[in-house]
Amino acid sequence: MGRLQTFDSTTVVQSARDVFWDLGYEGASLADLETATGLNRSSLYHAFGSKRGLFDAAVADYRDTVIRPRLSVLEAPDAGRDALLAYFDRLREAIAALPLDSPRRGCLLVNCATGLATHDEPAREVVEGYRTDLAAALGHALAGAGSPADRAEERVRTLASLSMSAMLLARVNATESAALLSTAADQVRAWFPL
Repeated sequence: MGRLQTFDSTTVVQSARDVFWDLGYEGASLADLETATGLNRSSLYHAFGSKRGLFDAAVADYRDTVIRPRLSVLEAPDAGRDALLAYFDRLREAIAALPLDSPRRGCLLVNCATGLATHDEPAREVVEGYRTDLAAALGHALAGAGSPADRAEERVRTLASLSMSAMLLARVNATESAALLSTAADQVRAWFPL
């Protein structure tokens, strides 16, 4: 008979998520994960199968608790200009509120794109899925704002690029990251003046 699990999986996954967010998949050692989660190696392997299994659980948690709530403002039935502005303002505020040494700087998925996803198909699919979800949410809000259909793809690419670039830069230059998000909001205001 196997041992009963005596820990809260959500707490463990979120603790590991912060390690992966801070150090990347390759940079996160099992010792780092043990320290952050309070579990020993055998418990981590028993619960998640491998370091990769724990990473996959952390990414799923990130999508559910960070990405989906952020995108929900853009996906609301009445999303439009105000939703776009709120999205970029909230991202900028989130970056500004984090201390420089926070492991939660930037975006776990964008950070993953520069490491693991360059040589790992499942990770690449997760990052591409995020980009696709972001583009769809932005497209929905742009349509709600009255964006002409013939400009939709260009505008989605512009805003998605600014957003993803800001999330990547947040790790090294929070000021420039915030400036990119302000530029995105300014672009929305230029496209849809009051």
